[in-house]
Amino acid sequence: MSTPLAAVVTGLGTSEVGRRLRRDPLELTAQACLAALSDAGLSSGDIDGVSTYPGPFHLTPGFTGAGVVDACDLLGITPRWHSGGSEVPGQLGSISNAVLAVSAGVADHVLCFRTVWESTAQLAEGRAAAVTSNVGFQPFRTWGVPFGATGVTSGALDAQRYFHQYGATREQLARIALNARCNAAANPLAVYRDPMTLDDYLAARIVSSPLCIYDCDPPVDGSIAIIVSNPAATGDSERPSVTIEAIGTGMGYRQAADIMWSQTSIGPGDVDVAEVYDGFSIYSWLWLEGLGFCKPGEAASFVEGGSRIALDGELPLATGGGQLSAGRLHGYLHVLEACTQLRGDGGDRQVYPRPEVAVASNGAVRFTGCLLLSC
Repeated sequence: MSTPLAAVVTGLGTSEVGRRLRRDPLELTAQACLAALSDAGLSSGDIDGVSTYPGPFHLTPGFTGAGVVDACDLLGITPRWHSGGSEVPGQLGSISNAVLAVSAGVADHVLCFRTVWESTAQLAEGRAAAVTSNVGFQPFRTWGVPFGATGVTSGALDAQRYFHQYGATREQLARIALNARCNAAANPLAVYRDPMTLDDYLAARIVSSPLCIYDCDPPVDGSIAIIVSNPAATGDSERPSVTIEAIGTGMGYRQAADIMWSQTSIGPGDVDVAEVYDGFSIYSWLWLEGLGFCKPGEAASFVEGGSRIALDGELPLATGGGQLSAGRLHGYLHVLEACTQLRGDGGDRQVYPRPEVAVASNGAVRFTGCLLLSC
């Protein structure tokens, strides 16, 4: 077993989150970061590390709204350590980097944030045009672009293969989207909270077979900030800290999960809440299998009927609505919700008895990451 980590989450903050807010992404970033500082009982002068994904530059409009320098300028931070770039293991890589920095004694309090404003930025040219622009600078995408296999099509190919290999059905996959929408109804940050039925799902527009519009996470505008701290530096904050038990990064679901589990005596059977990546609904199945909650090919039956993954089920999933109903805020959304549940702050969506162990994951196919959290 590797050396234990020494890092806790001390602060959580969000900006306003919504569709086409038409607000400056720097304003959203500042709003989330200031909220996280207040939650942790810290000032900007206490922050000596800043970490974000993917930094200020990306090829598609609105995929990022601020970088490390932006945050430092906005808040008056002079960091001893910083990290911000696109070549990290999923969006959670920026949090994993912060955990390593704090555990190594390089920083005491690292402000991590993720800002998106795709919903507004892509209004002019439309999402389809935006996500296929400048593909020549992304070699791995050139294999699919000539055939129109970008974005949702990549997820649809995974789903088609899964359906063919294991005999799964759309009715079974629907449980991921239906569960997310049910839980989102109690989350004021979620962008889609109206009830949805199985008939609604099956009648919805197919985007790329077998995935329909409800299998795809909607672009939004918003920012989430998370403060990772050295436990010895937390002081007398009134807010409960969440312990980061283990981190996993890899080039696939199982690899990232295996690395995470290797760092702890905690196992999949000890997890009370799972906040797994659901950029497309099929990815939730693949993460459930990769994390060891069920065997390969068993995710469809694991979620069938929806009772096992409901708030009062064996393994509550996407308790805040996930990306499918809360919006495309990537892995930060899942860490935020995991910490909210562990703190007992879920309100009408709070899992009872209060969870003690949670897992959050992000990424698909390559550059995957996951965190194991406890209270």
